[in-house]
Amino acid sequence: MARKICVFTGTRAEYGLLYWLLKEMQADPRIDLKVLVSGSHLEPEFGETWREIAADGFPIDAKVDMHLDSDAPVAVAKSMALGLAGCAETLDRLKPDLLVVLGDRYEALAVTEAALLLQIPIAHIHGGEATEGAIDEQMRHAITKMAHVHFAAAEPYRERIVQMGEAPERVFTVGAPGLDHIGNTKLLSRSELECKLGFRFSERNLLVTYHPATLDRANPVTSFQRLLDALDRLPEVNIVITKSNADVGGHAINAAIDTYAGERRERVLAVSSLGQQRYLSVIAQVDAVVGNSSSGIIEAPAMGKPTVNIGPRQQGRVRAPSVIDCADNTDAILAAIGCALSPAAQAIAAQRESPYGRGGASKRIKDVLATVELDFLVVKRFHRLHISLN
Repeated sequence: MARKICVFTGTRAEYGLLYWLLKEMQADPRIDLKVLVSGSHLEPEFGETWREIAADGFPIDAKVDMHLDSDAPVAVAKSMALGLAGCAETLDRLKPDLLVVLGDRYEALAVTEAALLLQIPIAHIHGGEATEGAIDEQMRHAITKMAHVHFAAAEPYRERIVQMGEAPERVFTVGAPGLDHIGNTKLLSRSELECKLGFRFSERNLLVTYHPATLDRANPVTSFQRLLDALDRLPEVNIVITKSNADVGGHAINAAIDTYAGERRERVLAVSSLGQQRYLSVIAQVDAVVGNSSSGIIEAPAMGKPTVNIGPRQQGRVRAPSVIDCADNTDAILAAIGCALSPAAQAIAAQRESPYGRGGASKRIKDVLATVELDFLVVKRFHRLHISLN
């Protein structure tokens, strides 16, 4: 009898990382795949990306609307409450043998809490990581402590999960599943991409993705404006900007993006969601990735592109040598972009050195999900490390 496994997705970026895992699971007769969609996937402001999931051939078994009408802290808390209630009802109806969640966002935290209360075993992908400038840090670790099987993207993250008391035999180093796109996705040529985007690349081009640093007390729009000021000092560079996620401050950043791009249509394109093929195709065509997204830490180095990582949001993540960290001010950003565009930085990036593996993570995860012993999986013991605290 096939094992019923439910995969949760709440954002476009997370779905992109799950795509090849869903493909692997869908093709395996040992698995009865169920897909639960929530969060920004259902919101017009974020492109109603649930349609992409359906178009990719994954039947959506349930949708849970979290009503992301506002990104104020109280509104996000209320959205989490709606997510918890809706996911509890959905999981109780679907009755999966296992729930799969990825990452560190509040949508994932809500569904994990629901599964915990319903005694549904939880498999967590991308645990053990650190993003010290974002509230995601605490959410990620909370999900880890509620989860029963763990898939780490790099060995230092596996060690951290074990350090948190998780049983070593339940923690697997598999690499980053997002890298599976690089070997499996046919990239668009520059001309095909320009046609699809309605945008022309220049001799020099940048891909920009910027999200609020949710533990930073600074106004996220003020911080983002420093990046825009730096970009304005590079009038010869064309820019593709992907919009922010549904974090606190994300709405205001997206409004600033629309204004900025609207006033510079000849060289700036703003997009709510590119989808994986177009996103990776844009990375292949630009000279550097700029912002504070995890894709600059994980995907860009594996594709041979330098990254300018701004501010504290990704502080703590394991990095490739092609990642250039800089402070959250205009001059520092401008200097880092200049460094990224230099022949030396381009040569370092071309080595494609990455601490997150070279693909194949999705199959490794699927094989564990299909075979892991489920009996007594919800019963956890705290794994104690024998270390001195002095």
